[in-house]
Amino acid sequence: PTSDLRPPTSDLRPPTSDLFLFLFLFDVRCSMFNNPSSSSLETVNLNLEPHTPCSFWDSLMIQKRVVGALLMREILTRYGRHNIGFLWLFIEPMIFTLAITGIASVIHHSKEGMSVAAFMITGYSTLLLWRNMPGRCLHALQQNSTLLFHRQVRPINIFLSRVLLEAIGATASLVVLTTIFHAAGLVELPKDYLWTACGWFLLMWYTFCVAIFVGSLSESGEMVERIWHPVMYIMVPLSGSFTTLESVPPVFRNALLYNPMTSCVEIFRKGFFGNAHVWHYDLPYVLSCNLLMTFVTLMAVRSIKFTPTT
Repeated sequence: PTSDLRPPTSDLRPPTSDLFLFLFLFDVRCSMFNNPSSSSLETVNLNLEPHTPCSFWDSLMIQKRVVGALLMREILTRYGRHNIGFLWLFIEPMIFTLAITGIASVIHHSKEGMSVAAFMITGYSTLLLWRNMPGRCLHALQQNSTLLFHRQVRPINIFLSRVLLEAIGATASLVVLTTIFHAAGLVELPKDYLWTACGWFLLMWYTFCVAIFVGSLSESGEMVERIWHPVMYIMVPLSGSFTTLESVPPVFRNALLYNPMTSCVEIFRKGFFGNAHVWHYDLPYVLSCNLLMTFVTLMAVRSIKFTPTT
């Protein structure tokens, strides 16, 4: 009968995951690292009282461990432990970038006075951030609803773990490809590392905010996902990833500068190629947009009405 298929009473509890095990191991490892002389679990102080006051620094450390645990969980669930495992994190975007660079190199010998390989590496790497981050945040809470049963886990932690993983993969792919192509004599190293890092950081900041904002809206229904995909592809030619603003007529150039991503790509390429070319960007405008997007994104995450289901 059906009664034999029902689980015992002791198993009727909210679903859990291996997250608590990760958090516990993080606490054990940190405690044993800070106290090398102690090797027992008695040194770990797991304060589970619900209303214990906590300082800002302690709260920050808790969030750091939570995001770290979620990041490890995301790597294991996405890439597993077989074959090359987490190396797919940056090998996968490398394959896409190599394919696009190879096709463009066959068609063109130079792109606006620059090496095609360098131009496509800097262009497609920025596009990977814009394409992958929001896609990973769509319905992220629905896919990880059981994690919200843990008191320390918040929706922002789930979003952060996903966008951080994509940022790490895209950055590692950019660094490895630039090193390989430089060793082959096809690409020169960045002329100004400070401007290169500044442009990449501003682009990641902006994409972080857009991804988490879209992910927050996607929890209210499927319409956001249906609308976002066309918008994402429409924004590709407007992002400046495959062209420079100097080659665009001034009328359209001023319009494209309203897109913060365009200025971020121009700043990034200015550091990569130097001042031999003319670059157009508006740094104060980008900073203002990023700060505004950060505020709007945090408000969107705070307004999420999501109840985890068993």
